[in-house]
Amino acid sequence: MLHPTGGDVTDVERSGARGLTAAQVSERVAANQTNDVPRRSSRSLAEIVRANVFTRFNALIGTLFVLVMIFGQWQDGLFGGVILANSAIGVIQELRAKRTLDKLAVVGETPVRVMRDGALAELAQQDVVLDDLIVLGSGDKIVVDGTVAASHGLEVDESLLTGEADAVSKTPGDEVRSGSFVVAGGGTFTAEKVGREAYAARLVEEASRFSLSHSELMAGINRFLKYVTWLIIPTAILLFISQFRTSLGFGEAIVGAVAGVVTMIPEGLVLMTSIAFAVGVVRLGRRHCLVQELPAIEGLARVDVLCVDKTGTLTEPGMDLDEVIVLDKDLPARQALAATAAGDPDPNATMRAVKEGLDEHDPGWPITETVPFSSARKWSGAAFDGQGSWIVGAADVLLGSGDAHRQQAERLGSTGLRVLVLARVPDGSFAAPDRLDVTASAEPAALIVLRQRIRPEAPKTLEYFAEQGVAVKVISGDNPASVGAIARSLNLPQAEHPVDARTLPDDIEAMAQTLEDNSVFGRVDPQQKRAMVKALQSRGHTVAMTGDGVNDVLALKDADLGVSMGSGSGATRAVAQIVLLDNSFATLPHVVGEGRRVLGNIERVANLFLTKTVYSIILAVLVGLMHVRFPFLPRHLTLISSLTIGIPAFFLALAPNLERARPGFVPRVLRFAVPAGFACGIATFAGYFLASEFTASPFSANSSTATLALFFLTIWVLALIARPWNWWRLGLVVAMGVAFLVVLAVPWLREFFALRPDNLQNDLVALAIAAGAAVMLTFALRWDKWMTRLRNSSG
Repeated sequence: MLHPTGGDVTDVERSGARGLTAAQVSERVAANQTNDVPRRSSRSLAEIVRANVFTRFNALIGTLFVLVMIFGQWQDGLFGGVILANSAIGVIQELRAKRTLDKLAVVGETPVRVMRDGALAELAQQDVVLDDLIVLGSGDKIVVDGTVAASHGLEVDESLLTGEADAVSKTPGDEVRSGSFVVAGGGTFTAEKVGREAYAARLVEEASRFSLSHSELMAGINRFLKYVTWLIIPTAILLFISQFRTSLGFGEAIVGAVAGVVTMIPEGLVLMTSIAFAVGVVRLGRRHCLVQELPAIEGLARVDVLCVDKTGTLTEPGMDLDEVIVLDKDLPARQALAATAAGDPDPNATMRAVKEGLDEHDPGWPITETVPFSSARKWSGAAFDGQGSWIVGAADVLLGSGDAHRQQAERLGSTGLRVLVLARVPDGSFAAPDRLDVTASAEPAALIVLRQRIRPEAPKTLEYFAEQGVAVKVISGDNPASVGAIARSLNLPQAEHPVDARTLPDDIEAMAQTLEDNSVFGRVDPQQKRAMVKALQSRGHTVAMTGDGVNDVLALKDADLGVSMGSGSGATRAVAQIVLLDNSFATLPHVVGEGRRVLGNIERVANLFLTKTVYSIILAVLVGLMHVRFPFLPRHLTLISSLTIGIPAFFLALAPNLERARPGFVPRVLRFAVPAGFACGIATFAGYFLASEFTASPFSANSSTATLALFFLTIWVLALIARPWNWWRLGLVVAMGVAFLVVLAVPWLREFFALRPDNLQNDLVALAIAAGAAVMLTFALRWDKWMTRLRNSSG
């Protein structure tokens, strides 16, 4: 009988299965019959350049730039540099992210075991060829389509393909499809569809794509951009007509219309969002965290419940055998345990710990049958010729509720130890249609006590989540008392009363309440993990789920954010949005912190850009209605936008930020940007209108007055957005103000930007109006914030 194995390969090699020869492999490689599908961890170079250069807003700005170059002076075309800056920064940042992701994707791939020339070999997924004989063990992801050649209790979960969670038994001749994964047993199958013909090619491409898929943040930004696009054309027409009617020539009217329209385009908003996302991916990549989808960055910031498995998360994957307590001295317990551990064809971490820590040598009993471990049975076993059948499993599964040995096991488990039972079962039990009935006739022989290794970083990590308002739920398949003991040792809130998941109600609402009231759950099966995620989501929680085993896949799929350990099964890594390649629980605070930094900073940046859009629209409409010359040359608005939006936005988008993410991105931004934009637009126009209508100053002096007023207001808006203030944020605001004063003080810069603040009276009047508008805006925003807090508290 074939016994596929991950570590001991002799059984596979002795089975007689030889697989392809080197010559046959060469023939298939020459015929391009390989599984070499292009890796899609990021966009190609051509796609990156095309996406960052040929955009709708680059086209708009480019058209306006050409018009200014034809009808105006080159200094007024400085805004055209935005095209180069946007494109260059976007391309460079995404190329950096691409290189990081491509390297990490290679590290994150799970090797495939195949038979070649009668020997077992581990290959990269792309090196598999047609007709390869692929060896499967528990937890392996099936990467190509084929037919089962041999089965040793092989059970496959096809939920990724069919949505059905029940494992499907596979026998020789049955079909297996890529995208499914092994949950129990092992076997071999022959690859019949590889490369793009296999379903896995589409799954891998979808799972690892560097994408900007739908999210609340991007949907909100796209709404802003769509509204602005609708307004540009009618506003441009209105401005051109009004400028032409003010006795300006055709060329000057074009330049005036362009000056009014170009500032309406929040071209930097998309750029800063992309940069913030890409930098977030690169930063996490340096911490050995693979982000498979960019929107996962946003999901990180919204998480308020984190579901973790005990094993591999709070505790290290390995365990140490503490002691073996013999319960029946008439039974050869130690010999049976040694033989069972040695005969397991695909040992999990528990059986490896028993095998490594047991001082009893393998007695060499001949094996007639084995039953692999599965999360549904919660036991594994082996039948030996002349020595009976033995199983190893959980104490509360193999022992009755009133059994004294079970009470002894629970006492040990309550101290944080993991306790298993070795039991003998009647011969022939494994052939029963439902192997779950085997436990009813189990005769306990020994208690196996294992000591789990708590991760040293776990206490500080849990403390961080408590401080950040993220509730941690420990969801484990182990004994509730054992899980609770470890959780209590880590000071996890609500860990005093661990819950046995077998007692959980099926009703989602009742389950949700239990989950709210408790934080530790044991004996959770895969379907319950999935149901628990849905129950938490029904209460409005944003749920992140961590996992490393095949029993976590369903919950990872349904969680708002799936986080897999790098050492986990290929299936968990395929469905997770985040993969912790260093298997460190301590990485999670950095993951959550990075998401909050990106989301909080993008909201600040959006406030800046949308304020500019609003005041540009207000100015354009007022100029059109009042039939006066547009108050600015394009170079004036380029200067103001650079100092109060462009440069500050770059620093704000990448700054540290631990603010908790909140829903309602679009309304919140509009509540700030609309009043701020109105204040800037109306006050600036009022100062300009008074200067131009009631004094005989030339246009250059009046436009300089408008520039002073608008800069004063926008620098105040920047100061409001930079709150809460600290040294570097205040320093940023001051630096921008000093830069503007330098432009006014240096003659050639003043001449370059066409600034002539010659009329002191007009300048003071405009600045007084701007100061009044700033005070009114500050009080209006405080009033809105107070009313919002009042509504939320009363609701």
